[in-house]
Amino acid sequence: MERSGLKVVGVVDESGHVVCAYRKDENKDDSWRAVPQKKTVSNYAKALFDIFLPAGYPHSVTLDYKPYQIYDSLQAFSSSIAGMLSNRAVLQGMGVGDAGSSATGAVLLSVLQDSTGRLATIVFAHRFGQAIEPECKFYRFAADLFNDTAFLLDVLTPVLPTYPKIMALCAAGILRSLCGVAASAAKASLSAHFAKNGNLAELNAKDGSQETVITLMGVLAGSLFVRVVEGRQAVWCWMFILIGIHLWTNYQAVRSVQMRTLNRQRASIVVDEYLHTGVILRPDQVARSELILLWKAPPICFCQTFPQEMQLKDSDMDCLNNKNYFITTCGTSPEKTIILREGATSRDALRAYMEALANGDDKVDEDQFWQALSSAGWDLDSGAAETGPAMRLVVD
Repeated sequence: MERSGLKVVGVVDESGHVVCAYRKDENKDDSWRAVPQKKTVSNYAKALFDIFLPAGYPHSVTLDYKPYQIYDSLQAFSSSIAGMLSNRAVLQGMGVGDAGSSATGAVLLSVLQDSTGRLATIVFAHRFGQAIEPECKFYRFAADLFNDTAFLLDVLTPVLPTYPKIMALCAAGILRSLCGVAASAAKASLSAHFAKNGNLAELNAKDGSQETVITLMGVLAGSLFVRVVEGRQAVWCWMFILIGIHLWTNYQAVRSVQMRTLNRQRASIVVDEYLHTGVILRPDQVARSELILLWKAPPICFCQTFPQEMQLKDSDMDCLNNKNYFITTCGTSPEKTIILREGATSRDALRAYMEALANGDDKVDEDQFWQALSSAGWDLDSGAAETGPAMRLVVD
C-alpha cells in the first residue's frame, strides 16, 4: 500500500491486528526499515486477553462465543463460592473438629460417596450418552441443576442424624457425578460449535485457562466469604442467593448459544413457522424461541426397538423403494414411529422427522425447502434428530 509516496508492508496476526510494519528507506532504494510500533494501553490489554482467548479471536469463533463465555465465567465464579460453603458443611457433617468423631468413619463415608457416584456415572452415560450432543443446551443447564442440588444436600448434612446424613452425602455424590458427565459432554459439543477454523483443541485449552482464573478468583473470594458467613441461617440465605445467581447466569449462557444443528425442538420450530408463513428461520431466530427445560416433544419417535405389536405393511415397505425410511404407527398408539432403513444417513433421519412434523405436507419434501434451510445457515448433515440407539431395518 502507498502512504505519502512510500511503500509500507505490514505483518498481521490471526485477528488482523498489525504487529509489525516495514517502510521503504528513503535513502536506500533496496532497503526496508522497521517502523516502531506505538505502545498503548490497548496493546497491553490485548496482549493480556490473548492469553485467554482463542488465536484469531473474534474471527476464529462464532458470534455467540462472547456472550456465552461472559455468562459462563459469572456462573463459575458464583459456583466456586457456593462450593466452599458446601465443602465446609460436609466437613462439619463428617465430624471435623468434633473430638468424638472417627477419622476412619469419615474415610469410609468418603469412599462410599465416591463409589456410588462412579456407578451413577456409568449408568447415566449408558442411558443418556447419545442424547447429550443433540440436546447439549438442555444437558448443560441440567448439569448445574444437579450440582446445585448437591450443594443444598451438603449444607443440610450437619443437622441430619447418622443414616439420613449418609444417604444425603451419597445422593450429593451421585448428583455431582451426573453433573460431571453431562457438563463435560455438553461442553465438548458446544466447543465444536464455537470453533470455526479447526481450532477446537486450542479453544478448549484457552477455555481451561479462563476457567482456572475464574475458579481461582472464586476461591479467593470464597475464602473471605466463609470467614464472615458462619450462622446456619446466614449460610442458607447466602446459599440460595448464590445458587440463584448461578442458575440465572448459566441459563443466560445456554440461551445465548445459536446452534446450527436441527434437533427435534429446533426442527419443530422451523417446520411450524414454514408451514404457517413460508419463512425459513435462521439459527439466531430459532434460538430466541427455543426452550431449555420445559419443551414438550410431539408424539414422534425413532424406532429403537421392534415390539411384537408392530406390524409392517406392504405400503410401508413400498416406501423403501424411493427413500430410506417410512413412518408408521404402533398398535393403537397415536405416536408416529419412524423406521430407518440400513444405510440411512443423518439427513434421512432429519427428513423423516420433518415429514412426520408436517403431517404429509409436500412442501417440506421439496428441494427448494432444503436449499432454503442450507442457505439460512443450518447444518443438515449432523445427526441431531436421533437421541437414542440407531436401529435400522435390513431389507433383502
